[in-house]
Amino acid sequence: MSDNSLLARLDGLESRFEEASTLITDPAVIADQKRYVRITKEYRELERILDAASRYRNALAAIEESKQIIAEDSDEEMRLMAREELETAQKSLPEMEEEIKLLLIPADPDDAKNAIVEIRGGTGGDEAALFAGDLFRMYQKFAESRGWQLAVSSFSEGASGGYKEIIFSLTGEGVYGVMKYESGVHRVQRVPATETQGRVHTSAATVAVLPEAEEFDVDIHEGEIRWDTFRSGGAGGQNVNKVESGVRLRYNWKNPNTGVVEEILIECTETRDQPKNKERALSRLRTFIYDREHQKYLDDIASRRKTMVSTGDRSAKIRTYNYPQGRITDHRINYTVYNLSAFMDGDIQECIDKLIVAENTEKLKASEL
Repeated sequence: MSDNSLLARLDGLESRFEEASTLITDPAVIADQKRYVRITKEYRELERILDAASRYRNALAAIEESKQIIAEDSDEEMRLMAREELETAQKSLPEMEEEIKLLLIPADPDDAKNAIVEIRGGTGGDEAALFAGDLFRMYQKFAESRGWQLAVSSFSEGASGGYKEIIFSLTGEGVYGVMKYESGVHRVQRVPATETQGRVHTSAATVAVLPEAEEFDVDIHEGEIRWDTFRSGGAGGQNVNKVESGVRLRYNWKNPNTGVVEEILIECTETRDQPKNKERALSRLRTFIYDREHQKYLDDIASRRKTMVSTGDRSAKIRTYNYPQGRITDHRINYTVYNLSAFMDGDIQECIDKLIVAENTEKLKASEL
């Protein structure tokens, strides 16, 4: 893309930025939470684009000024300095152009949100549950390395360890935009602990990553929620057994895509504090409804984008963990590394970075930038 055509795409953004900066201080806009959040997000995105555009324009101006000095100035020292500045500015242009092109592509509106992650053991029985536990520990260590907060909402342990199912939330900066690439079927090839003949078995676990819905994303009539309390089981001493800290909610929700009324049942026993459990159960309810209501939108986006990188397709086999060979293979981008031990210890950022680059490349092609 030429300089002029890229700059033409930036025309008009400054006036919209000024308009957005005025709107976010308007009391009427602040009172309308949905509109306020939308405009604030737009303001921040425009701020990043205009900052990159300013640096880009400065580089173009430096190139023109350096060329003029080289052509017209009689001072050899000045011309030498101009040549050095020209070379530096010209080298920086391609990277700046790439940054602006990516910023001009509409971002996934959910990327900045927190995430709800669900891991379920699939085919493979006890071994699948053990692998689901390994995946949970992998994400737990990855979250620690990113400075994210992890909170388990519910879990069901496997007979030999691990989890048949575990659901947890991740809170931090841009969590969903990173974790969305983990949705899909994760396959493991290894010798199970219960295998006496030393044969390699193949098992699987599914990972679903959902953007955490905020209160104003979905409309819930809280007066229609039916609440029950019960005593939590498991570790926690006498308090867990004597105090009804566990909560269970039931809510009738009409699916706008089908018109069918469904009863949603959610339990939360995460803390010994009943109000906190209620708050977290409500958060899961909002996320569940948000996910269901927006699934058609997500399907439409995925079909238009035609990429397997982050469609959220939970039935697609995305990655294989081969223990005998110490190998990890991500099938979406044909990415293979032999650092399985470090990977299972949460060192997954490099793989995610490559998935992000692959998706951005597809986005650039699709947008014809």
